[in-house]
Amino acid sequence: MTEPSRAVFLSYASQDAEAAQKICETLRAAGIEVWFDRSELRGGDAWDQSIRRQIKNCALFIPVVSRHTHERAEGYFRLEWKLAVDRSHLITATKAFLLPVVIDDSPDDDEQVPDRFRELQWTRLAGGETPPAFVERVQRLLSGEMAAQEPRAHSTGSAAASPPAGRGLTRRRMGVWYGAIAVAVLLALGYLGMERLKQPSASNAASIAVLPLANESGEAAQQYFSDGISEDLITALSQFPGLKVIGRSSAFQFRDSKEDSRSIGAKLGVAHLLEGSVRKSGDMIRVSAELIDAADGSTQWSERYDRPYQDLFALQDEITRAVAEALKTKLLPGAHAAEQSDRPPSGNLEAYNALLQGRFYASRGAEADFRKAIEFYTQAITLDPRYALAWIGIAGTWTNLGSGYLEGAPAQEAYAKAREAVDRALALSPDLATAHGARGYLLLIADLDWHGAEAEYRRALELAPNDAQAKSDYGMLLVTFGDVDHAIELTRQALATEPLRASYYNWLAMYLSGLNRLDEAERAIRRAIELQPGAATYHNTLAVIEIQRGNTQAALAAAQAEAPGPWQDVALALARQIGTDRSAADAALKTLVEKWAGAAPFQIAEVYALRNDAKATFEWLDRSWSSRDSGVGLLLYDPFILRFKDDPRFAAFCRKIGLPVPGSAAAVKAS
Repeated sequence: MTEPSRAVFLSYASQDAEAAQKICETLRAAGIEVWFDRSELRGGDAWDQSIRRQIKNCALFIPVVSRHTHERAEGYFRLEWKLAVDRSHLITATKAFLLPVVIDDSPDDDEQVPDRFRELQWTRLAGGETPPAFVERVQRLLSGEMAAQEPRAHSTGSAAASPPAGRGLTRRRMGVWYGAIAVAVLLALGYLGMERLKQPSASNAASIAVLPLANESGEAAQQYFSDGISEDLITALSQFPGLKVIGRSSAFQFRDSKEDSRSIGAKLGVAHLLEGSVRKSGDMIRVSAELIDAADGSTQWSERYDRPYQDLFALQDEITRAVAEALKTKLLPGAHAAEQSDRPPSGNLEAYNALLQGRFYASRGAEADFRKAIEFYTQAITLDPRYALAWIGIAGTWTNLGSGYLEGAPAQEAYAKAREAVDRALALSPDLATAHGARGYLLLIADLDWHGAEAEYRRALELAPNDAQAKSDYGMLLVTFGDVDHAIELTRQALATEPLRASYYNWLAMYLSGLNRLDEAERAIRRAIELQPGAATYHNTLAVIEIQRGNTQAALAAAQAEAPGPWQDVALALARQIGTDRSAADAALKTLVEKWAGAAPFQIAEVYALRNDAKATFEWLDRSWSSRDSGVGLLLYDPFILRFKDDPRFAAFCRKIGLPVPGSAAAVKAS
């Protein structure tokens, strides 16, 4: 029996050969075997057989996506992509195989790439420049130390995944805020030996993480089902007072992990792990589950259940009770779970299944996926009109469509449908936290109604005081009113149950930066980058910190590390302003205005603030408000705009948009 290959197959359009060569050389320099065909005469039977054999045997398939692959309707790379996608359907969803890379500013929702690629988080390697973090990631994937990457995003109900870049650039940056449960997909886990922010201690005995139950159905398409059961268990266990339950985003990073229980427990800050598998076959379902002591790997409880699919809800209750009983004796005396689940009031299993599929498509983030999600959510409410969670899914998805893909009347129509859906959800379940989160999201996106959104997010947190997303959302509303200290506190609390959520570290860095606590801010943003190296905006945040320090070279290096596209243009325009090359500063600003004036008026105002041009700063702030650029929500903690906080025009602008004037009685009350 031959040893399985550990080679990487690099697939590219011929016009991208130079960039692909850079990726190949960097990986090979690290000792990674790369299958990289440089033949100018691609095609023919011999070539075809060779390529098919390599794709069948390689350990990782890296498709290089670019404007060239978008423009070419035909090409040998498309055959390679098809062969790789076909093979991926034979591989368990928990094993990494496809690793898409984009080398220019091609959008994440490029319709010319296979759907299977679009389901995954892309890595951006501008021009083929390959940083050490990507090389390390490939090495870890090949060695089995790192599980397959998560899909782009995932929604648990109140709003779908964060909207893609659309009419407003700032909406992309603030999408995690606006999505009541937007997921920052974590691509790398890092090591505890690196400098870390304060993390929860694993000595907290009343704590548990539900690792994703393995899909053993033999069909990758059933992944949504096993993930849905895992999430339901997280929801159910979260209702027990005194029990700390790690959120999905962090726990699911250990899908098919080779790490031992002690390591996983330490990284998540928990004493117990719940793991197992799901197999659905016809009308039967088998769930295996075991409760593990993270400290020594010993099994505290285990059971296997074989039930008819129609008994799914009863089975979930049985598992939850069994786990709680195993924990309760010494950890949760007298604890009883509150009644909250993702089930439809009618108990209709098909409605529940439609909800899970709606969430799956909503998590993928493309316009077509959002519309598919609405179809499934609508199917769910057709089967059970009182299914509040499905109405919430409809509301969040229409809001994302309106903000990310539609303009003018179509956007307003989308928002109207979102309002109708969220009103229906709240009428059905007025005390459902995610319904209030969805309304807050809509008020913020559609209306920039800070006060209305703040009230809804505050209510969501009152109803779900232990929910990480509710804490993060409310913190982001408070910081809009200038209450930065409280926002920092809430974000740190959110990180206690989502310790691997990169987006939370990014927001924490921004808040700390606004208070000029730059060393703390740098630690936070470097942790975010460590967890999710290819995420948009993170290097922009680092550039802002270095600009505040006056470190020209470090700021420019951070800006250049941002992926090509709008956020790199923003970062470069900001970083160039503190250098001595005024022509370069002027050119970077000119590029930003010419390319992104409609999408980034607030960021342009930031650049003018760095230039100490008060007149232009306030002109662009007015434009940001007129175009309803949600970036104005950053106003009261933006380190560049705040240099004009004593200018009368600043107070006038705050009053105009409904925010408290710094130092005023309203501001003191807000804090």
